Amino acid sequence: MKKWMALVLVICMLGVLGLTGCAGGNDNTIKIATKPMTEQFILSEMLAALIEKDTDLKVEITKGIAGGTGNIHPAIVKGDFDMYPEYTGTAWSDVLKNEPESDADVMYEKLKEQYQENFKMTWVGLYGFNNTYTLAVAREFAEQNNVESFSDLAAIAPELTFGAEYDFYERADGYTPLTQAYGLAFKDTKDIDIGMKYQAIGNGDVQVINAFTTDGMLNVYDLQTLKDDKSFFPSYYCGTIVRSDTLTKHPEIEAVLMKMDGILTDGDMAALNYRVENNKEDEKDVARDFLTKKGLL
Repeated sequence: MKKWMALVLVICMLGVLGLTGCAGGNDNTIKIATKPMTEQFILSEMLAALIEKDTDLKVEITKGIAGGTGNIHPAIVKGDFDMYPEYTGTAWSDVLKNEPESDADVMYEKLKEQYQENFKMTWVGLYGFNNTYTLAVAREFAEQNNVESFSDLAAIAPELTFGAEYDFYERADGYTPLTQAYGLAFKDTKDIDIGMKYQAIGNGDVQVINAFTTDGMLNVYDLQTLKDDKSFFPSYYCGTIVRSDTLTKHPEIEAVLMKMDGILTDGDMAALNYRVENNKEDEKDVARDFLTKKGLL
């Protein structure tokens, strides 16, 4: 009987050890989520490459979650993911429901405080690029007319045709308030499908379009983005949001993630997006190539 009881005890202990081992394995896997955007796929591969190079942790990426922030934020609050790339403007308005804040530095400091207080999450650095709305013109046109900012554009707007997708004309932070803020009186406007916008400016059908600052198509048509010198559009700097309990379990992650702080310009991100979207390169290869050139891999 004693031998039988001893055997049962050994089996139970082995079972507990086995379960503990499984749990430990899960604890050593960092789960990253992304929105359904090319640049998020690239960024997640950068984060994964650095974490796996500099720590003993493994990374699991779930790419392209439908609904973006609307579904990722509740999932990370729940603990389904450890981290994801997010934009300051989206976090500020869509998640926290705050009133607009034009000062990007003030916004970021308040974001860090409110995310820690409300969600027990930590913003760990910003990558450097600002994926926000802008206006774009042909680079040759910008040089010939000495146009560098939205304000510069105002003087010659009556000679130009503006093109944008339907939604931009209807947005509360879109065409009408933008033109009022800068005194832009374009000769004409065109409602153009978002997929045809760049072709339209390339063909000369329009001279000015709205764009995102990290859009890969900017490189295809050699366009110059203009400076929003009155900070009309909110800032959408991108950085990593991490569950604070993940940082407590794996404090080594913070220093690794900070290697991404400030390493990408708008132009860098646009060029990387172009390589994936137009050259059909694999996002993992593009991410690792960039980090290698930066001396981080």
